[in-house]
Amino acid sequence: MTHRPLPVSASPPTGQGVRIRLFASLSETAGWSERRLPLTAPGCTACDLWRQLQLGGQELPVTVRVAINQTFASPRTPLRDGDELAFLPPISGG
Repeated sequence: MTHRPLPVSASPPTGQGVRIRLFASLSETAGWSERRLPLTAPGCTACDLWRQLQLGGQELPVTVRVAINQTFASPRTPLRDGDELAFLPPISGG
């Protein structure tokens, strides 16, 4: 399977593509907290978008959790147009 870069759009029409959200240290490292990307390939997953966005290495770290439409999900779950995808780093606290 060939991975083609996905174009990043600042504000496409609502309901188009996938809304991607980064939290905590991921947002700080990337320099952004939210973007919307069009789905250009059927069966696209969070792992695919992680690579396309170059968020840190080719593989999604096992410590980063994925939520699709505000529900924890497998990073290999196929995304659909209009989904919200969140990448959540490990959270430490006391």
